[in-house]
Amino acid sequence: MVFFHQTSSLGLLKLLKKSHMFHPMPKHQQMPTVLGCFIFTSSYQCAKPVDPRIRPGTTTLSFKGKGEGIRETRVGKDYSSPRPFNLFAAGASKRRSGPREAIEDSERSILSRRITLHPPEKPLSAGEWEELKGQFEGLRKFELLMFEQMIACNSPIDVAKSLLAAVANREGDIQYSILLKYLCLCVSQGSTEEIYDVHDILKARFKTLETSGYGLLIRGLSGTPRWREALSLLEELKKVMTPSKSNYGDCIRGALLNREINLACELFHEMLAKDLVPNLDTLQIFFDTGRSVKDDILKTELMHILSYLRDNQVYPGEALMQSIKQWFESIPGENWKGSLTTIKHSGQCPSCNQSLESINLSPEEYSTLKERIIKDVIQGTDTFRKTTPQELEEFQTFVNQCPPFDIVIDGLNVSRVYNKATPSQTLLNVVSYLAQQNPRMLILGRKHMLKKSSQWHRNDMAALQKKAHFFFTENLSEDDPFLLYATLHSGSHCRFVTRDLLRDHKACLSDSLTRRLFFKWQRGHQMVLSDYIPGKRIKFESVLNFDTIVQTTGNTWHIPYDDNVLERSSYEVPTKWLCLQQK
Repeated sequence: MVFFHQTSSLGLLKLLKKSHMFHPMPKHQQMPTVLGCFIFTSSYQCAKPVDPRIRPGTTTLSFKGKGEGIRETRVGKDYSSPRPFNLFAAGASKRRSGPREAIEDSERSILSRRITLHPPEKPLSAGEWEELKGQFEGLRKFELLMFEQMIACNSPIDVAKSLLAAVANREGDIQYSILLKYLCLCVSQGSTEEIYDVHDILKARFKTLETSGYGLLIRGLSGTPRWREALSLLEELKKVMTPSKSNYGDCIRGALLNREINLACELFHEMLAKDLVPNLDTLQIFFDTGRSVKDDILKTELMHILSYLRDNQVYPGEALMQSIKQWFESIPGENWKGSLTTIKHSGQCPSCNQSLESINLSPEEYSTLKERIIKDVIQGTDTFRKTTPQELEEFQTFVNQCPPFDIVIDGLNVSRVYNKATPSQTLLNVVSYLAQQNPRMLILGRKHMLKKSSQWHRNDMAALQKKAHFFFTENLSEDDPFLLYATLHSGSHCRFVTRDLLRDHKACLSDSLTRRLFFKWQRGHQMVLSDYIPGKRIKFESVLNFDTIVQTTGNTWHIPYDDNVLERSSYEVPTKWLCLQQK
């Protein structure tokens, strides 16, 4: 057995390199585990307290320093005891008598009390850690739980090292999973030398690592002078799986920090080719680098990123927006000036008086989209269709025989917008509201809606059929292909009503141009019921006249962005814009 004393904790990892004391984490331990009120995962984005507030019946166990024991508090009561509770208290199941069953019972008791651990503020000796662990007897993952709390509390590295020393002193070994938690803390604090130490230990001891190990080392090394070793780890990871967008983003950050522009661009295009959606902070570091590095290749790449935002309907956050603004204003000799604004309902920008792109498709674009939707979604192998060719053919015949519709309604979707009301009454109220403008409407429903039930009243259904055309599909059929076909067939004036975002069908479209046209058509034609209170209020989100995407005229750019304060629903678009003009 190898013994470490408190005074040797600062040199702990260098000694451990020589002892080869680590074992890889078994696969069953790599899955996320819930313990107490903390969520454990092998990812380095972990240690999130579920609910920090104390509720009635909650037990809080804390310690402030060496040898202070545990204080247990309940709402309205205070207790002091060297042990929080009897591990083998009366009332435990009498069928369980072995040591393993006793441990499981004690852990259940611990979990039921919602334990909160507070790491010590200063390093403890091995003996002091053992004394503290004894106060939580029956908690088999004390060290992991403590490291999670150190991560959450951003504890000093020396405190974590002292716990590693205590584990080595007791076990003669340190588990891979514990070392990974220590690495997570080191990475979060940017402790370069400690990151190097753990990297060297792991590389000397193991041929390969698991996913979170690679991710932590890539992130930790990417911001250090040894950043190229993160690239080697990325290549190792590629041999067994597709790296994550964060893995690529960290390597891109390392390349840009070291002015390796070509390498950063290659990595960026490689991740896009793998259909990975880059994090916004990855895009931001490109623009941040562009302010200090005047390079034609980088400028071309930044323009490509703006096109990527446009083509994929990606909305920057406030931080990325500010980076884009500052980059434009820093371009030598181009005299760009940015301002933040809100676009008028007419689509005119109050800052530059430029009119934004219309939300309406051109006749050529509409024809292209209609053809692709029919081929890829209606007639193709769309796995989300869940209908039969015969039923679709019957529906197409029905639509072709009817005059063009003005509004197509997903009846089942609309009827479920308010779960405290009868679906048939909800649908009738919404359709009656829309009928005030006397449009020609088609309601898509399911055959079970025709049967008398507590959900579907016959009087409501009869009233609905006087206000609109109906088509009832089989109960297992998917409504969306029918909705898309009827709306597109009726012409560019026709709109559709559903709260469904239709993501599945967008994914089935065969090319990026068609997907972009679908985005645009959807934004201009989908009526979303955003507020409904029976007998009081019915509100649809307004359909804008202009397109909410990144756009340019050459001497102006308009970029919609998300406010950090206000949250928007998935069917909403940003209301704030960055306007850039060349003066």
